[in-house]
Amino acid sequence: MPPSPGLPGLEKAPRMVPDTASWREDVFAVLKAAGVKHIAYVPDAGHATAIRLANADPEINAVVLTTEEEGIAYLAGAWLGGERGALLMQSSGVGNCINMLSLAASARFPLLMVVTLRGDWAEFNPWQNPMGQATEAAMKLMGVMTWRADAPQDVAPLLRGAARMAFDGDGACAVLLGQRLIGEKEWVK
Repeated sequence: MPPSPGLPGLEKAPRMVPDTASWREDVFAVLKAAGVKHIAYVPDAGHATAIRLANADPEINAVVLTTEEEGIAYLAGAWLGGERGALLMQSSGVGNCINMLSLAASARFPLLMVVTLRGDWAEFNPWQNPMGQATEAAMKLMGVMTWRADAPQDVAPLLRGAARMAFDGDGACAVLLGQRLIGEKEWVK
């Protein structure tokens, strides 16, 4: 459904266009520097740069998933095999992972996730709102430590810290990439 015509002039308002190149590349660079060898993902425009870079890097095993919770089991297996991994997903996929997050809590293996938020700021799709608004609370209820980045300069340090806590502390950690960081989505026919 296109945006409501109830706000005259809104279509002419300037769109927030963050510095997308640097922070998007930072996601992959931080993962690589943290020794991540496996990047599991469900395709998402917010993660497109990291996904493209992972697929192009011969040292990274980039694995496309059919559903997000598969990534948690895959990363548990990677860890048992002695390698580090990360899961890239959208906030709507967090709802698919709730039960599987119990694996990380029970087995205490490192789980590093990077989550792009929908249903956050300036969302045009009302179906994204419920899970988008519940993502951080749901993750915390399942024992996942979370940090939110809304500015480009926050992405690399937050992700570095989360990687350290995941891999050095056997924790479940997630960096949430807010919609203000990602940029306002537009309805395209």
